[in-house]
This record gives sequence, C-alpha cells and structure tokens, in this order.
Amino acid sequence: MKTKTANLTICKKFDEWLETITDERVKKKVNEGSILTGGAIASMLLREPINDFDFYFKDLDTAKAVAEYYVGVFNQNPPQRTKDTKPVSITVECEDNRVRIVIKSAGVAGGQNATYEYFEGRPPEASEEYASKVIEAKEQQEEKPDYRPVFLSDNAITLSGGVQLVIRFFGSPDEVHANYDFVHATNYWTSWDRKITLRTEALECLLTKELRYTGSKYPICSLIRARKFIQREWTINAGQYLKIAFQINELELSNFDVLREQLIGMDVAYFMQVLALLKEKDPAKVNTAYLVEIIDRIFG
Repeated sequence: MKTKTANLTICKKFDEWLETITDERVKKKVNEGSILTGGAIASMLLREPINDFDFYFKDLDTAKAVAEYYVGVFNQNPPQRTKDTKPVSITVECEDNRVRIVIKSAGVAGGQNATYEYFEGRPPEASEEYASKVIEAKEQQEEKPDYRPVFLSDNAITLSGGVQLVIRFFGSPDEVHANYDFVHATNYWTSWDRKITLRTEALECLLTKELRYTGSKYPICSLIRARKFIQREWTINAGQYLKIAFQINELELSNFDVLREQLIGMDVAYFMQVLALLKEKDPAKVNTAYLVEIIDRIFG
C-alpha cells in the first residue's frame, strides 16, 4: 500500500473512533495528542492484514483522561459475561509518572492488582477458553464498529473495531519508541499534523524483513513476538537474541510481580492461566519447578 493510501486509512479510522467519544474535553485531548505507531503501518506498507490500530498519547494528562473515560464507560455498561460473576472494582491510578488501570476482585488480599482475574470469577481451568474468546473478539471485523471498551489491562484498553489504546507509555514519538523492541514498527502517524512519518531504518527492516532489536521494557514478550515473525519468514541474527537475553537476565523473575508485569506486557490473555495457577500456589514467589510443570501442562 502506498504511504498516501495508508495515511488516508489511518485518518478515517481515527475520525470514526474520535466521533464516538462523548466527553468533549477528552475528545479534544485525543484529537490534539494521539500517536499511532507499531504494527499497523508496517502491515499496510507490506500489504498485510492489520491486526490492531495502536494509539499512544503525547502526555500523561491525555493518557490519564482517556483511561478514566473508558473505565467510566466500561463501569456503566460492563459486558454481560461480567454481570453474573463476583464484583470487581476498576479504577485508574496515576503515580510515579505512570497511568495504570487497577482491577481488584472481591477478596483479593492486599489490594493486588488482579488484571488477569477480571471478567471473571472464573476458575483457572476456564482461563484458556476465555483467552481464546478475547482474541477471537479482537479479530472479528464489525461493519459499523462502535469502539466500545471490550478488554482492560494494566497497560492498555482494547476497543471494538480493532483499536487499542496504550496507556503504559506516553510522550513524543521518540519517547514512545524508546520502549519499543523492533525497529520495523517505529514508523508513526500523529493526530496534530495528520500524516505518517517514515523512518529510514524502519523501512530498511521492512524491505529486508529483518528483526532488529532496540531494547524493551518487556524482553520476554519480545522473544515470544519474534516467533510470530519467523513463522512469516522474517529473519533475526544471533546478536539480536543476545541483546534480548541480556535484558531478560537483568529481571528478577522469581518475584511474582516482576514476572506478572513481564508476561502480560501488552496482552494479558496469553499467559492468564499461568499467572492464575502461580498465584494460587504462592502469591509472593515463583517456584521454578512448579512453573515448568504448569507450562508443560498448558502449552505442552
């Protein structure tokens, strides 16, 4: 797809979503401070199907306003599958220069943020089925998407119609990309000038289908994501794997909270069942032998 066509596609998608925001203050912030980057532009340039349109925001205030708006929308009309389960409290917290959606299930000790338990009251054995339903819902194309919130996690809000709002990172495109993993996904579009900016390095990686790792807050997710690209005939050299390995080595993965943060990354569904079983065994520390056992049981 030509850049001009890709730009028109993004503008149309953004305008459709923007019109569904009923709070004028939030709508103004979104209109003036949104950044689209990640896989959508890469997919369009390669003429591949688009999975999600991932939007980020230029400052903390906009990210917080968006999170509060959609948590409010969700709380006013939660999906039917949440109405007959044990109650949950969904709020937005802002501390240490970070916006976080906090989801607490009734009875969760110590105020543990229970993202993977939400929608829920469902036992661990039901998690795999639930995860597949979430993924299926994200992939479904609606003729007239209403851009309602269908999935919430610490880091992001998924709307119907294939839009994901990332609240974990914010800032200028360069500041957002400082948290990205692979170079090819760093082309971007901004709402304030309504045009795509192409980066030379990103285009080189797209042309050669090369995974070039720049570092990430979620190196485990990056390692798993690499698998997906290799299946699509992308290449990655040993040096890129070594960079990922060094970052993983710096993580204290025996700490449950650290492991949880790493595994959910931007997509809580994939490891939901693993986290639920680990927490049931020991909420504070990860038992390596038990982790191996449940991974073999779930994914083996």
